Amino acid sequence: MHQSDSILLYAVPLFLLAVIIEAIVAGSDYRQQKLSKDLWPSICIGLGFLLISAASKGLMIGSFILLNKISLFTFSADKWWVWALCLLADDFTYYWFHRISHRVRFLWATHIVHHSSEIYSYSAALRQGWTGSITGTFLFWAWMPLLGFNAYMVFTIKSISLIYQFWTHTALIKSIPSWMEYIFNTPSHHRVHHGTNEEYIDKNYGGILIIWDKLFGTFIKETEQPVYGTVTKITARNPVKITLFEWNRLHKDLKHSDSGVTRLKYFLYPPGWQKKTNNK
Repeated sequence: MHQSDSILLYAVPLFLLAVIIEAIVAGSDYRQQKLSKDLWPSICIGLGFLLISAASKGLMIGSFILLNKISLFTFSADKWWVWALCLLADDFTYYWFHRISHRVRFLWATHIVHHSSEIYSYSAALRQGWTGSITGTFLFWAWMPLLGFNAYMVFTIKSISLIYQFWTHTALIKSIPSWMEYIFNTPSHHRVHHGTNEEYIDKNYGGILIIWDKLFGTFIKETEQPVYGTVTKITARNPVKITLFEWNRLHKDLKHSDSGVTRLKYFLYPPGWQKKTNNK
C-alpha cells in the first residue's frame, strides 16, 4: 500500500474519535435527538466511500502515471517547495471542481450526498458520494501529472486536503484567530457553504484555503445561523437511498423530457434550472 492510499485510512480512527468527542461536548440532547438519526447513515456512507475509493484508486493512479510519462516537466518530490506548489495547485483545482459540482447536475448527483445531513457535525463530514469515480471527477486533476507533478504526490495531497476539510465540519468551533480566517477555510466559512439560506447558497467553495473564494467572488462571511441540508430535503436514512437520491431524480427528469436538448440541459445545467426558467 502506497502512502497516498494509506494516509486516509490512518486518519479514520481520528475521525471517529472526533465524532465521539464532539457528541460528548455537545451534550445529551445532541446525542439523543440528532446524532442518533445521523451517525449510522454517515458511517456507512463513509465506509462505502473508502471501499470504492480503494477499489478504483489503482486505475486513477495508473492513469496519472501514464500522464507522468508524457509530462511537460518533472518536479522532484524531494523538494519541499514542489510539495507546497502541488498543494496550491490541488487546492486551486479543488475550488473549481467543487464549484462546478454545484452547478452541473450530473456532478451534483454525487456531491449532494455530502450536503444531505441536516445536522452540521463531524459525522456529516463522513458523507462522501460513491459515484465520483464513475463520473470521472479525478480527471479535473489530470493537468497536474501532465504538467509534471508525481502521480503519487498528487493523490497524497488530495488525501491531506480531505483530512484538513474534516475539521471544518462542526458547529462547536465558533471562531478562530482572524489571520487564519482570512487565509484558510474554517468551520465558520464552511458552515456557510452547507447552509441553504438564500444568501449562503453557492458560496465558500474552498478546500484548505479560502483565498480562491475571495479572488473569484464566491466568499461570504457567516452572519446568521445556517439552515443545513439541501433545498430539496433528503429524509431517507438508508445509505444507498441517500447515495442514489439525486441520480433517481435525474433519471425521472430525463425519462419525462420531451427532447434531446432538454435531456442535455437536465444533465449539464444547474439543479433546479427548469424551475428558475419557468418563473421568469
